[in-house]
Amino acid sequence: MTTQKNGLTYADAGVDIDAGNALVERIKPAAKRTNRSGTVSGLGGFGALFDLKAAGYNDPILVGATDGVGTKLRIAIDTGNVDTIGIDLVAMCVNDLVCQGAEPLFFLDYFATGKLDVDQAARIVEGIAEGCVQSGCALIGGETAEMPGMYHKGDFDLAGFAVGAMERGEDLPKAVAEGDVLLGLGSNGVHSNGYSFVRKVVELSGLGWDAASPFSEGTLGAALLAPTRLYVKQSLKAVRAGGVHALAHITGGGLTENPPRVLPEGLACEIDLGAWTLPPVFRWLAETAGMSEPELLKTFNCGIGMMLAVAADRADEIEALLRTEGETVCRMGRVVAGEGVIYKGRLL
Repeated sequence: MTTQKNGLTYADAGVDIDAGNALVERIKPAAKRTNRSGTVSGLGGFGALFDLKAAGYNDPILVGATDGVGTKLRIAIDTGNVDTIGIDLVAMCVNDLVCQGAEPLFFLDYFATGKLDVDQAARIVEGIAEGCVQSGCALIGGETAEMPGMYHKGDFDLAGFAVGAMERGEDLPKAVAEGDVLLGLGSNGVHSNGYSFVRKVVELSGLGWDAASPFSEGTLGAALLAPTRLYVKQSLKAVRAGGVHALAHITGGGLTENPPRVLPEGLACEIDLGAWTLPPVFRWLAETAGMSEPELLKTFNCGIGMMLAVAADRADEIEALLRTEGETVCRMGRVVAGEGVIYKGRLL
């Protein structure tokens, strides 16, 4: 027999299969915590299974949504605080699904990095699992990609998609009419949009991520990493109570661009900017950047993370239901004849 020298291995090229396997084992308990009716398979297969009949559907329509977290990841990476960024990822998908009238059923994530740090990746996935628990969907699969040479040291990217369902004929928006009342649900800060602008403003301010936050307790980095709120369970309860005609997730494009997406031609949202108080983070961003009110309104959620258009004769009942679910609710306006968004009053 001849002996051969050990040749080049995959690990020598920068990909550690053992680390990937260790990650899967570590996150299995987090994924299992998200199991719900309809969950069939666990992590590790070539595909993930879900049983719609077991989830209680008779004639379902599937709804899909995909998203990422954007440059908010940069703050998480730079501060090392990655524990809640997974909640953002789930929220950006499932909050969109519920606007169609769908119940989120399951979620899959995609995590890519240059060199896999098992602890970092596990913390991220555990955050994803927490978002799934809060929104009632199962984390049934995902992909971890270790790609040397594609990312700078310590950097990673994160994306995911959710699938939901509704019974045929129950899709939203539906029957939006002049006179409908607009209910706004409070946001948790900037959520996950506009962070390229946010980072530019922080650079302009001269503050570091570890500096005291000028608009809240704790550090600036921690304040800006407050996770996107999940509106799924409370919104579905309101929809099932009857009288909800539309929901609008206030994301990129802010209050100016998102509400019109659920309106039929010939109708507009008349929004009273005096109906709620602008959260301090947005006032600080606007003042530091010298930002105009119209620019603020079309960039950020300005304190309203989800908007509901509801029948006027059901508005009191739906508002009370949402408050019982722990929501901060404001009557922010009404549906009127017109086009787009019509603002009354001022935020700044």
